[in-house]
Amino acid sequence: MRQSKKICRHLHLPVQAGSDRILQAMNRRYTKAQYLALVDRIRTAMPDIALTTDIIVGFPGETEEDFEETLDVVRQVRYDSAFTFIYSKRTGTPAAAMENQVPEDIVKQRFDRLLTLVQDISKEMAGRLTGQTLPVLVEEINSQDTSLMTGRLSNNLLVHFPGDASLIGKIVDVHLLESKGFYYMGERY
Repeated sequence: MRQSKKICRHLHLPVQAGSDRILQAMNRRYTKAQYLALVDRIRTAMPDIALTTDIIVGFPGETEEDFEETLDVVRQVRYDSAFTFIYSKRTGTPAAAMENQVPEDIVKQRFDRLLTLVQDISKEMAGRLTGQTLPVLVEEINSQDTSLMTGRLSNNLLVHFPGDASLIGKIVDVHLLESKGFYYMGERY
């Protein structure tokens, strides 16, 4: 992957939770230590890779200590982005029948804390490219402003910049002027 010019510098690596006890209850076949070791191997091989993940908050039996383990993983890995979910009880699943369903108010409070941490780190991670000129795959005319084009960097971040429909499908160099947290504003170089 590191050597290929055809593969994006982005990997989605779902963690789900940071607590070994909760991972086991979710029937995951890895531990927090194994997951972090994998992240370390990936980042050693590709220091510029963007990592994204999935995280579930409020799985049955999740304690504050379990939740803190999840926050610890987020702090250590420093994801570029995360898809965060509140556990939802689905009839017929083993988790729906588990005891110790986490009260909704506690889940909401934990979810808000997780979201704040993820957004703060994502904004910082995205901002590290400001001022660079990088290749962008142009995907479409921007749906909010038709004078702009929307494309993606190799790390999967969106970039909006002035252009026209003739650029769709092409890779163009774009100078990244400003990070907006989850996307960049730029100009063709």
